Amino acid sequence: MKKPAPSSGLVIRYDYLWRNEARRGSVEGAKVRPCAIVVAVINAQDEQRVMIAPITHTQPESTDGIEIPSGIKRHLNLDDKQSWIITTEVNEIDWNDPGIVPASTTQWEYGYLPSTLAQAMIDAIRDRLNASKLKVTMREA
Repeated sequence: MKKPAPSSGLVIRYDYLWRNEARRGSVEGAKVRPCAIVVAVINAQDEQRVMIAPITHTQPESTDGIEIPSGIKRHLNLDDKQSWIITTEVNEIDWNDPGIVPASTTQWEYGYLPSTLAQAMIDAIRDRLNASKLKVTMREA
């Protein structure tokens, strides 16, 4: 099983660290969850870094997330509960972070968000970043 190259819209499994957990001193997320890659870049140290947005069952405030339609959840082999991509906060991580774990015993990732949903996520996060309202938690491997 080979880990894929990171790209926008890919849904992975990761121990996402919520901003409020980081403020309380945690360095690891409380649980492993699906997360969507917003963007992947190579930094000045030639390291592959990714910005990821968490996927949660907790309904966000009206403009803080994007609901994932049930058909897309089935395509990704996620459960059948309502889920949202949160667009108010992200983790920035190294692609080699050991917190990224396989989605199942047979594949690393859940799959890709459809391009329209991925673009809506990217646009919402970019808008928050441009307005200095995006909460970014930097994670080190």
